[in-house]
Amino acid sequence: MSPPVKPSRGMFGVATVLMVAFLLFLVLNSISGQARTVSTWEEFRTYIKNDEVKRGSVEMRETGVTARLRPKRLASGEPGGEEEIYFKFSASSKEFYLKEVNDLTKGEFVERPTSIWTQFAINVLPFLLVLLLIWVFIFRGLRSAAGGAGGVLGNFGKSRHRVLMKEKTGVTFADVAGIDEAKEEVTEIIEFLKNPKKFMRLGGRIPRGVLLVGEPGCGKTLLAKAIAGEADVPFFSISGSDFVEMFVGVGASRVRDLFKQAKESAPCIIFLDEIDAVGRRRGGGFTTGGHDEREQTLNAILVEMDGFGSGDGVIVVAATNRADVLDPALTRPGRFDRQVVVPLPDVKGRLEILKVHAKKVKLGPDANLERMAKATPMFSGADLQAIINEAAIAATMQNKDFVEQEDLEEARDKVKFGRSRKNRVREADENKLVAYHEAGHAVLQVLLPDADPLHKVTIIPRGSSGGVTYSLPEKDRMGYSLKFLKATMRVLCGGRISEERAMGDVSSGAAQDITQVTSIARTMVEQWGMSDRLGFVRYSGTDTRESFIPEKDYSDATQRTIDEELRRLSDEAYSDARRLLESNWDKVVAVAEGLLRHETLSADEVRKLMRGEPLGRATVDDLLAAEARKNAADARAASTPAPPPREGNAGDLPPGVMPNPA
Repeated sequence: MSPPVKPSRGMFGVATVLMVAFLLFLVLNSISGQARTVSTWEEFRTYIKNDEVKRGSVEMRETGVTARLRPKRLASGEPGGEEEIYFKFSASSKEFYLKEVNDLTKGEFVERPTSIWTQFAINVLPFLLVLLLIWVFIFRGLRSAAGGAGGVLGNFGKSRHRVLMKEKTGVTFADVAGIDEAKEEVTEIIEFLKNPKKFMRLGGRIPRGVLLVGEPGCGKTLLAKAIAGEADVPFFSISGSDFVEMFVGVGASRVRDLFKQAKESAPCIIFLDEIDAVGRRRGGGFTTGGHDEREQTLNAILVEMDGFGSGDGVIVVAATNRADVLDPALTRPGRFDRQVVVPLPDVKGRLEILKVHAKKVKLGPDANLERMAKATPMFSGADLQAIINEAAIAATMQNKDFVEQEDLEEARDKVKFGRSRKNRVREADENKLVAYHEAGHAVLQVLLPDADPLHKVTIIPRGSSGGVTYSLPEKDRMGYSLKFLKATMRVLCGGRISEERAMGDVSSGAAQDITQVTSIARTMVEQWGMSDRLGFVRYSGTDTRESFIPEKDYSDATQRTIDEELRRLSDEAYSDARRLLESNWDKVVAVAEGLLRHETLSADEVRKLMRGEPLGRATVDDLLAAEARKNAADARAASTPAPPPREGNAGDLPPGVMPNPA
């Protein structure tokens, strides 16, 4: 006996479409499709007055009036076809037009009422359509989601990952530079996937997860793309924010769907970018109670990675720059077996990164990437890529054939401090204030041996700053010594002290300096134990950004001591900076006047001015005057007519032709 045939799911949709089409036909059938619409009532009345309408053909409807015109004879003498006209009006004005038609036709018209089916379609059809949509999109969708089928709402529970293969990423380990240790660790993962039996020979197993930790822009996502480009296995990529939706339980459902598809494609790699969006520590911070969607998503990830349903062959690679806020159950061995730190590149790494990105641009003969690598301490890989890109854009805008060293220097300053605003016009007093402010910073930076060496100083506005004093660390700094921090605080205080003595007033230009001094002093006291009164104790919370109320594990008396220490460190820095500047005020004046004349000074030029030596180069006014003279000479040359040819100039004549004596 053959099995019973299941009814097709599409029959309901076909029946619904047929019903709607039938109702619409009833509505539209009340008006003939051949009628020509008349725009004004005057035109319709003219047809009736001119006896162009057949008698008894006028029909009144609920929202219009129709009439058939008398057939007109064609040019051949044969009678033409009938034409129907239609004038539409609103239902509220039917009484007026009914009286008008009665007067025009002297009662010879037909009033056709609206059929019961038409009234039903107009009044009930919208409600039926709304109910139909609710039934289809909600009830059938929920039923499909519960049954595992896709459905409309069932798709919310589907994972929104992207599957990348080797040929789709376009990134390999050759494109990743400056993080050799991290590359070595993930290279082992690729070896695990390519040849798992090699490691199982001694009883080892493939790591379940690898957590990439590092500052923004260090190359975590780029490293994950390189893994996809090197491994011949499916690569499932998804962001942590893609798990959470407005519906409760969707995040956990997407996690289960993602791991289900990954296990079917094992061996494979799952890449979770910005995992801190769903992997934050449970039970912390301020919550309003009720169901926490993020925690349910995290629980699903924990179970899938190392629960009763875990399976081998799936490696999870996650990236975050906030490893301190992740849940301990997520970062333990067995889930994320390895934490690969992707640090800021050192001088060698920066040179390698610059070389990788410089392959795509044309560099000039004077472009020195080694100098740029030394001049960009604490720059991330993304910053270095931006420097090469900005330099290429600047060289293109100036119609250069290649990127020069000055383009790289300007791009570095633009990435770090913002775009220079050379066209901004400042008053003389404001210009003088900025010059003395920056001169105070520059002189202290030269005088204090523990501070970073001076690179250059300028009073050209850049970004939100009126002027900038650039320092250039001689080496990559892994930590900060007490001498360096005190010297840096004194350099920051020099701007306010210098402008106060020169102008007899203070301004808001030192706001950023005050912020940095306060931040350094607070970190020294609360985190680094650099206060004799407070001792070798950490007073800042573990993570004050996780809750609305900052963590505070000390008394009010200790808080008062912390405030007093912050004030002491700041006052000591300010008084020492004032003493140094007052004893070297002539050097500050020389540097400030040099800035007013030249706008930008290098470190060597600052030292020359401090020693009382002349710079020996043209000032900004001299350069502007020379440019004006050159432009004026070019304009005169263009306006002067060319002299007539001299007589007897045989060089202007063809060979063998004598000049005309006339």
